[in-house]
Amino acid sequence: MNTTPIADLNLLWSKLMLEELWRLGVKHICLAPGSRSTPLTLAAAEHPGLTRHTHFDERGLAFLAMGLAKSSRSPVALVTTSGTALANLYPAIVEAFLTRVPLILLTGDRPPELIDCGANQAIIQPGIFAGYCTRVDLPTPDLGIAPQALLTQLDHALGSSSGPVHVNCMFREPLYPKADRTDFSDYLAPIGHWLRGDQPWSPLANLSSKALPTEAQCHAFANGKGVIVAGTLAPEQDPQQLVDLAKRLGWPLLADCQSQLRQADGVVHHIDQLLQREDCQSLLAQAEHLLLVGARTLSKRMLGFIEAHHWAAQWQWLQYPQRLDPNHKPKQVCVGDLEDLMALPWPTKRRETWAPQLIQASDALDRMMERLHGHGELTELSAIRHLSQALPDGAQLFIGNSLPVRLFDTLAAPVSNPPPVYTNRGASGIDGLLATATGVGRGSRRPTLLAIGDLSLLHDLNSLALVRDCDFPMVVLAINNDGGSIFNLLPVPNEPLRQEYYRLGHGLRFQGAAQQFGLPYLNPVSLDQFKETLAGALASNGPTLVELSLPPKQSAELLVALAKAVKDVPLG
Repeated sequence: MNTTPIADLNLLWSKLMLEELWRLGVKHICLAPGSRSTPLTLAAAEHPGLTRHTHFDERGLAFLAMGLAKSSRSPVALVTTSGTALANLYPAIVEAFLTRVPLILLTGDRPPELIDCGANQAIIQPGIFAGYCTRVDLPTPDLGIAPQALLTQLDHALGSSSGPVHVNCMFREPLYPKADRTDFSDYLAPIGHWLRGDQPWSPLANLSSKALPTEAQCHAFANGKGVIVAGTLAPEQDPQQLVDLAKRLGWPLLADCQSQLRQADGVVHHIDQLLQREDCQSLLAQAEHLLLVGARTLSKRMLGFIEAHHWAAQWQWLQYPQRLDPNHKPKQVCVGDLEDLMALPWPTKRRETWAPQLIQASDALDRMMERLHGHGELTELSAIRHLSQALPDGAQLFIGNSLPVRLFDTLAAPVSNPPPVYTNRGASGIDGLLATATGVGRGSRRPTLLAIGDLSLLHDLNSLALVRDCDFPMVVLAINNDGGSIFNLLPVPNEPLRQEYYRLGHGLRFQGAAQQFGLPYLNPVSLDQFKETLAGALASNGPTLVELSLPPKQSAELLVALAKAVKDVPLG
């Protein structure tokens, strides 16, 4: 007869895992309700060093964890029960994999004898996330397996992965321990010094995977006309360093809206719009060398320019080894931090920029955009233009996918102290944007503004429960144009098809949702009202839902008019 205290052993293993994860840097843990994950939940509830977050929706929980990881700059654990509960994590796991966000999934599972036999809530969980996760498939807790073996599995998985890790935990019943706990002192004796300390068991040293150019390559690359394109960069990478590098080389710096430099001094702010102009295209055609720094870029015009141009030399500078070039151009791929880039033997004396006209043209476009969309009626364009200038010092911005991020890239104004900008542009989906932004706010506890489209908000409406619990300024700006307005810009064959299968007009408003979740709700109807509303919401000590109710076709019509104005404005 098996006399092993199953419930107590389940809990012990869970405690050992969470303690090791805490020592490896995990400070936040996100928990969804469920019975099979009870040992993990009880262990999390007892751990004094973990900040706990709960949510009833596993999909939103996973995106909350991703936002926490982004802004806290540390790995985040999340716990779910068995069955389809963990399948709901899939969209966030895909995004985390593509953007190297360290999530640790701890999923409760049935034991082997209850799999594929009709047992309740039992699916095949090992490998469910395919290649999007590092796998740790644990056996059921067993006294025959040394505790140090459990610890080293976690150490290796986290030390060798820069993205999501899935730890599948098979637990036999009973799951709920009794008040009198079993004495496991003999079992734990081999890790006695670990229990008395606060360091991980056997963490991997930081593995260097740098690939840096030689001094000769650097000198040759710096000699000539070039451009620097700043793609997606995180705030902690200190992208401002690229401004100094651009001045040393005399090269224009073209800033993507995800680079943290889109609104900074010393960059070409409106490059996406400038690439519509033949004079700017002709000027950029003189460039011989390209330095592309960071991950994905948003602008299709920028990607098209990079693909079509014949570069004498092209470098791509990445923080991690990744294959990030859908154009498959020949290039030198360099891997390292921005500090490594700045430490290369570049020219010490600053050179005059070879293309000052780009800055002048960008400034002229910005004055035109301020004239057209900095005043007057409330539109999507004027709202985005204003919010780009309205965030107080210390605040941060999360831009939703689809149309909001493109409008920000088009219209954002230069400011003296740009806010950190966050996006979910790995897979570029509309899943979980509200939950991720809430996690970004919770991880940093800074005032946070989310600009999100109506379909994206409807897609993640459950996460208003997460917003409700924020005790810092958390502003959800819902831009409601009654459907997917971005499809008005795409060449759908005819209007009935566009309306019935793409835009999906819904006729819904968010006041009722705000009331259901207990959120303050505001619906400004003029630009002046919006400015006043936004300032008040960002100064409040809690959440606010601000809805802009706008005509379905307005933004597309204004963007078409703006494109014409960009081509017509004199830049000399």
